[in-house]
Amino acid sequence: MTVFVIGASRGIGLELVQQYLDAGDRVIATARDEAGLTRLRDMGAQALKLDVTNPASISGLSWQLDGEKLDVAYYVAGVFSEDDAKSPPTVQAFDSMMHTNVLGAMQALPQVAPWVEEAQGQFVFLTSDFAQIGGVESSRGWVYHVSKAALNMAVVAAQPDYPNAQFLLIHPGWVRTDMGTSAAPLLPEESVSAIRATVAARKTNATGFACSDVPYLRWDGTPFSSW
Repeated sequence: MTVFVIGASRGIGLELVQQYLDAGDRVIATARDEAGLTRLRDMGAQALKLDVTNPASISGLSWQLDGEKLDVAYYVAGVFSEDDAKSPPTVQAFDSMMHTNVLGAMQALPQVAPWVEEAQGQFVFLTSDFAQIGGVESSRGWVYHVSKAALNMAVVAAQPDYPNAQFLLIHPGWVRTDMGTSAAPLLPEESVSAIRATVAARKTNATGFACSDVPYLRWDGTPFSSW
């Protein structure tokens, strides 16, 4: 099986690479800098340099993947901030969040999805429970809320254009990474192990996927009751 991970230099992305390699799969993974690329190569992955915030960097992704059949692809890249609705976000903060969490995914999707279709595979986008519009209790992470809701909409809207690829939206949980902080209850290996099991359980040989077919799931496979 060939697995592709976008945003694999640390945290959940790096753990995905490690677990798939340990399972004997071939892994292609991206990092922004040479240190990240070296780490991936040393692990045994095929490393590609990619910065999802840079349109010039991401524009050549399809060319780098030319001829591949991707059984599973992951868009992991994401950033978080603690901003709330008590003050307006700066243009710079808004642009940074939306570039990484939404625009990067939207630019990567049409370059990666055709190679997922070649394998009739799965394209997984790591989202968040912060994307839910129903049941919001706080404005903490205000712009992050908006970015992940936008990501969900982008993925759902794109699914019918790639009927031979199965798209999934998965919340990895609150994970003990640089972004999740040391207070998080889930270890990266726990979250990733559950995500891999969830993705495998959702695998189907069906084609002709539509908007309504995109599941919005927690890491353990349980679906969210609302969007």
